[in-house]
Amino acid sequence: MKIKSIRPFLRKLALKKPYTIAYSTFSDVELVFLEIELENGIIGFGSASPAEEVIGENSQQTLINLQTEFVQNLVGRDIRHFQQIIFDTQQYFPNLAGTQAAVDLALHDAFCKYLGINVVDFYGQKIKALPTSVTIGIMNVIDTLEEAKNYFDLGFKILKVKTGISVEEDIERLIRLHEIYQNKLKIRVDANQGYNLEELKKFMSATQKLSLELIEQPLPVGNESEFYALTPSECKILAADESLKNAHSALTFGGIFQPFGIYNIKLMKCGGILPALEIANIAKQANIALFWGCNDESIASIAAALHVAYSCPNTQFIDLDGSFDLAEDLVTGGFSLENGYLKVNSKAGFGFEKIV
Repeated sequence: MKIKSIRPFLRKLALKKPYTIAYSTFSDVELVFLEIELENGIIGFGSASPAEEVIGENSQQTLINLQTEFVQNLVGRDIRHFQQIIFDTQQYFPNLAGTQAAVDLALHDAFCKYLGINVVDFYGQKIKALPTSVTIGIMNVIDTLEEAKNYFDLGFKILKVKTGISVEEDIERLIRLHEIYQNKLKIRVDANQGYNLEELKKFMSATQKLSLELIEQPLPVGNESEFYALTPSECKILAADESLKNAHSALTFGGIFQPFGIYNIKLMKCGGILPALEIANIAKQANIALFWGCNDESIASIAAALHVAYSCPNTQFIDLDGSFDLAEDLVTGGFSLENGYLKVNSKAGFGFEKIV
């Protein structure tokens, strides 16, 4: 079955409310979408939400790349060769993870719709469901507690708290959350490279008794050697995010000294499902847990991340709440949220439908 047409386009979608992390504040997001139509009318739908500060590519660049002659020349290729097409795309657009992800996801969706199965069944479902965390941005203590109560009342079981501007206020926020919720909510932390080593040590010491589930990317990219100052048990709860972009970095951090005990895989950071699986397999051999994350994204790419996450036996954590932040989306369905747990459906492809 051959590809009949390829249609990329961009949409700016508002967020329900602005939020702040260690290095920026966001109120909307630009998403790129890609439709790949087959001769029989099946349409594969992909989406990209690249974070320029992490991968050096923005949505405008992704759109331009998807409008090139190379991408349009994929028309006429056989969808059964989708993995070769993804490889060719990676070779033509090296180090452009947003572009790669859009093509990778659209091809996966089209191919599995062609087969009549969903993507997680194509790779083999190892995990049925996990609870997703929901994210609280950097805010004062009172607002943090109010946001936490709202999520708790909605049935979420895990909070991911953004930190990294003031270590003292970060500690106070987490202590107050622990005092109120203790065993009722699990808490993760994402510092977004916001600490130096001394601040990290201070933070870990002050929160040692809070049973934090993990601490994501506390030091800036390039400073991973400083983790030698920590004990192996302390490194075990650290999750690599911005430091982990591809299989090469997964190998680098998976050796005898492991600065991270957890790998955060984002499809928008590594370039889609096939490179994500490369990282996942390296992590499995190194006995490193998987933590699947996201940016502000459409259901289209969140569903894709969920499918591949549940196909990996070493997946332990998911943080796939990116579509919850959108005030609008172009697709619906894809997965269900039940008491904080995300579950994929049995529909072909990624299981979502485009909103007409």
